[in-house]
Amino acid sequence: MYKFLFLIFSGLLIISCDSDVDAGEFVVGADYLALKNKVIAIDTLTLDVSTVKLDSLVTSSESRILVGNYDDPLFGKVKSDSYFQVSTDYYNLYSKNSDTDATGYVFDSIAMIMHYDDYYYADTTKVQTLNIYRILKNFKPNVNDNSFYNNSSLSYDETSLGTIAYRPKPIGKDSINIKLDNEFGKELFNKFKNNEIADSAEFTDYLKGFVIKSSSAISSSVIGFNMSSVLRLYYSKGTGNTEESEDNYKMDFKIADVSKQFNAVSSDRLGTFIQDLPLSKIALPSTYTGNKGFIQSGTGIACRIDFPNIKQLKYLSEKGAIVDAKLIIKPAKNSYSVMFPLPEKLSVYVVDNLNRIKTTLTNADGETLTANLYKDTDEFNENTAYEISLGAFLQKEMLKESDSKNGLLFTLPTLSKVVDRVVLSDQSSKENKMKLQIYYITY
Repeated sequence: MYKFLFLIFSGLLIISCDSDVDAGEFVVGADYLALKNKVIAIDTLTLDVSTVKLDSLVTSSESRILVGNYDDPLFGKVKSDSYFQVSTDYYNLYSKNSDTDATGYVFDSIAMIMHYDDYYYADTTKVQTLNIYRILKNFKPNVNDNSFYNNSSLSYDETSLGTIAYRPKPIGKDSINIKLDNEFGKELFNKFKNNEIADSAEFTDYLKGFVIKSSSAISSSVIGFNMSSVLRLYYSKGTGNTEESEDNYKMDFKIADVSKQFNAVSSDRLGTFIQDLPLSKIALPSTYTGNKGFIQSGTGIACRIDFPNIKQLKYLSEKGAIVDAKLIIKPAKNSYSVMFPLPEKLSVYVVDNLNRIKTTLTNADGETLTANLYKDTDEFNENTAYEISLGAFLQKEMLKESDSKNGLLFTLPTLSKVVDRVVLSDQSSKENKMKLQIYYITY
């Protein structure tokens, strides 16, 4: 029935182009039907916008080491620390030689080699300082789903094993090399030289893992590194001087188990509009947040939009239907820049009154819908907006028999391994107002 009405509506629009009747009045099959149809354009329906703090996000098994921090004028101090385990397939030195040759090997150095994965956010022109610490306890994930979350943490030795101050070049450079403490390296080297570690269980019991943290006083960006990053042990045969020795070797410890790698993403929102975000079951109305809705991945902040008066439309006529509806969402003025770019699309979910996700938003054919960004090249970016069709969703909500009302939750497509964000203006905002255009047909 809905598709039929939409076809009628499309046909009416075409007919209207050459019709002399009053706007909104169309005649279908006048030669054989005495049927008048009226299309009503509605753009005054109330939109309730709010911000929601989602429950903790799973950040393990995302295959990205996300580290750094930066100050965001709208979201506060954003920070990501990364925890991971390393492992090896070999438990002796230079496996091509016999065990008796191990007595001739000497330790040279040890380093963490971090390979960029091309993701970055905020200001990469400033120096970032990273420190590596040794984990003290075993990686024990959540018992319910065997996962780690953005608010997970593990205790660690507060003495840094290594530090680096560098200017991130995530696109133009391959990796960074963080030299680690020689005493730590010698101890690890001797464990293998003396055959004190025989298998992975013994290795993990000795070296439980690492956490990489950034210095909040210096860093101004968050950077992504990939799973090919390694802990590399350098050793040689003879003098211990790699420049004089002809036999130089290395032993790599890889991040093989992605389920034991996670990112702890947090934010200090003190002094921002969203400093008092309640628990996930409660939404903070935009009337308390400067007439804005907020979205940020990593920290789990989402924007909710409700349509409190949608059921009133069914009283417009005895028979009628919503044949189309377009929601136009504009980014808040001065909320984005080269440093904080707008995402190309937003994911949309249908949620209940407690902000629990019921399903992804789909059209009448069951196809997933997203809010897509349309950019204007004008000087003031007044027409830069996200647009999404809500006809099927609103028609269903209008005809619902129960008193329950569903809302729409907007997030970024990637939730757990980025810290991208966007700020949206609500319907009452002085500039860049949110708009809903509904086309309702009576028949």
